[in-house]
Amino acid sequence: MTEYLFTLPQHCDGTLQSHIQEMIVSSILEGHIAPNSALPSSRKLAKQLSVARNTVVYAYQHLVDEGFLLARERSGFYVNPEILKGRAQTPKPENSETSKISWSDMIVIKPHNFRQNTKPPNWYQYPFPFICGQYDRDVFPIADWRECSREASSINAIHSWAKDQVDQDNPELIDQIHKKILPRRGVWAEKDEILVTVGAQQGIYLAALLLLNASKTMGIENPGYVDAENTFSMLTSKVLPLAVDNQGLIPDQQLEKCDCIYTTPSHHYPSTVTMPKDRRYELLESAQKHNIVIIEDDYESEFNYVGDPTPALKSMDCDDRVIYIGSLSKTLAPGIRLGYLVASKALIEQARSLRRLILRHPPSNNQFIIAQFLKRGYHDALVNRLSQILHERWAILGDLLETHFPGSSRRPTFGGSAFWVEGPKNINTELLAIEAMKHGILFEPGAVFFHGKHKPQNFFRLGFSSIATNKLEDGVRKLADLF
Repeated sequence: MTEYLFTLPQHCDGTLQSHIQEMIVSSILEGHIAPNSALPSSRKLAKQLSVARNTVVYAYQHLVDEGFLLARERSGFYVNPEILKGRAQTPKPENSETSKISWSDMIVIKPHNFRQNTKPPNWYQYPFPFICGQYDRDVFPIADWRECSREASSINAIHSWAKDQVDQDNPELIDQIHKKILPRRGVWAEKDEILVTVGAQQGIYLAALLLLNASKTMGIENPGYVDAENTFSMLTSKVLPLAVDNQGLIPDQQLEKCDCIYTTPSHHYPSTVTMPKDRRYELLESAQKHNIVIIEDDYESEFNYVGDPTPALKSMDCDDRVIYIGSLSKTLAPGIRLGYLVASKALIEQARSLRRLILRHPPSNNQFIIAQFLKRGYHDALVNRLSQILHERWAILGDLLETHFPGSSRRPTFGGSAFWVEGPKNINTELLAIEAMKHGILFEPGAVFFHGKHKPQNFFRLGFSSIATNKLEDGVRKLADLF
């Protein structure tokens, strides 16, 4: 019998049994263990891996049930030759790096070349992660989420979400967005005016595909959300930067040139300023006068913990020209990737059909889980808890910035989860960010958010959604020392 030396990974999630199963399945499917070959005895493999023998026995038995192994009485476990039937057997190319096609010439759009706001994938291992859009691992409601996930694994639930939904969304989730989420922002929409999306990003993409072509002009905030600009730039070269001041987007004569505009009025991205009501009415009047469609991104709608909440622009729209985009990923966790699009019934019908062509619908099991999470009040409890935590960090970080960077920033009046800071004119925050990483500090340089060739280099953003409260003082002090 051929000897096989198996090893388990040192650090990874999951049970020992699952890792043994994955290890053997990979070896079989990759052709390292031939059909009809015997596996090591359970005693021998257990000794190799330093695990209990029963763990190996259960793993082997599971692979028998799944058809990967055959159990032969008084002989042991063997690779089932049937498992590889139907798989195309092709020789591995001698040099997989060689291609006869010039893909650089064939690819029409090259999104990889677009500028983007990046962060290390292991950001959570840094002592001072002042980054935005991430969650606090210590605050995530694991027990509540597991309860809803277990409910999604019940027989009745599986039968409800496992079938092909074509282009429809989970009706309970739509009901919860309709009754609980949107009214918090003053948005009153019918259920057929709501579409579930794979995060707010897909909502932006769907709206752009429906509204833009090469002849259309898209107005964007400058500075603004870079991936929204990237999306619009794929569809039209007429992307017009619009000025922003301490009250958000300025509704000046530049709007007359636009067919559509993208704006973040409740919590401008990235400067965090909030557009007051009178300017919102001015923006809506200008949009009506010039027949402009407005895409409103209310990306941090749940984190309004300072003063009275300002209603969404959509709630003030009497002309049905505002497309409202929201996200549950910001309160739950970014990996959940669930958002929603709210617009006129006519646009939602087209967006639903377009979404079907792209991915049919967001995963129904995830929609089911989130619907349960909302129904049971766990989302409301999480929002309240997060608001208290973020409010405390907002106050502490605001005081620290006044101490170490006096006059460089203003406290976001909406709340949110970040501060926008203007450093000294002679500072290049992109170079500083590289140096700061060596000291365990992560923050976001601001140049990436500006449109055009001549970007200011002295702005940066400090997020506080994922950094522990007791780390704020040391982090800001160390950052000030680097400046």
